[in-house]
Amino acid sequence: MRILVLYSGELGRKVIQNLINSSNFCVSCGELCNHCRQARKSYANLIVGIHEFQDDLPPFIEEPSQFMPPKLPECDLILAIGIHPDLLAAVPEVVQKTGAKAVIAPAEDSKKTPAGVLEQLRKELEATGVEFEAPKPFCALEKTGKPVIDAFVDLGFGKPVLRIEMSPDGKMFTGAGVLRDAPCGSTWFVAKKLSWTDLQGYKETISGAHHSYPCTGSMDKDPQIGDTILHKAGYIIREAVEDGMECAKKEKVRFSATCSDEVEALAFEN
Repeated sequence: MRILVLYSGELGRKVIQNLINSSNFCVSCGELCNHCRQARKSYANLIVGIHEFQDDLPPFIEEPSQFMPPKLPECDLILAIGIHPDLLAAVPEVVQKTGAKAVIAPAEDSKKTPAGVLEQLRKELEATGVEFEAPKPFCALEKTGKPVIDAFVDLGFGKPVLRIEMSPDGKMFTGAGVLRDAPCGSTWFVAKKLSWTDLQGYKETISGAHHSYPCTGSMDKDPQIGDTILHKAGYIIREAVEDGMECAKKEKVRFSATCSDEVEALAFEN
C-alpha cells in the first residue's frame, strides 16, 4: 500500500509520527517510559508523500490548485487530515493525478471539516469507484468491506482494540496491550496508564489518560452526533476497554475489544 498524507494541524502530525513510529514520537510517560512501542512495526516505507498546508489560509479559496503541491506521487490511499474545506473539495482532482483508489478524510472538528463538504466528496469519489470514509473522529474507523481502507485498518489503525490482563481476583488491571491503535497513537498511552490500577476507577483512569495525551477532537457540540467529538472519542476508548474486560472475564484469556473472530485472530497474532 502506498499512502499520501495531505494535512494541516496537530492530528495530521500525530498520525504521521504514529505511522512512522519514530523513537521520539510518544513522550507522554516522560521518565517513566518503558519503551512499550519499540516492538511496534514502522510503516514509514508505505508513505510515498507528505504535504502540510499552512494554517493561515484565506477563508475562501477559489483556485485550490494554487495551494496544492506541484508534484504528486502515485498512491493507493490518500489521508486528507484537517485540511481547508475548499482544498478538501478539490481532492477528486488529486485522486485523478495520483491514481488513488481510496480516501480517508477524518472529521475531528465539524467547523473545519463540514459535513456537507464530506458528503459531496463522498458522492464524487464513489461515483468514480473510489473508496471513501470520513470517520468522526478518526478512531471511529472500522472495516467496512472496502479493500484498500480495510487494508489500512488491518495495519493496526482505527477503532481501538485492546488486550486486557487482570489480577486473579478481578480487582486490578495487571496489564493492557494494543492490538489496534487509534490513528493518533493515544491507545498506547491509555493502555500504559491502565496497568496496575484499580478496576473500580477505570473510567476516571481512561478519561484522564485520554484527555492528557491529549485528544485533538473538538470540544464544540457536533450537530450530527449530538455531543462533542472529543467526548465521542472518549466513549470509543472506554468501550474498547470495557469490551476487553468483559471478554477477558468470559473467555479467561487475555485479549479484548469484542469476542469476534477478527479480534481473536488479532490476539493470537500478537
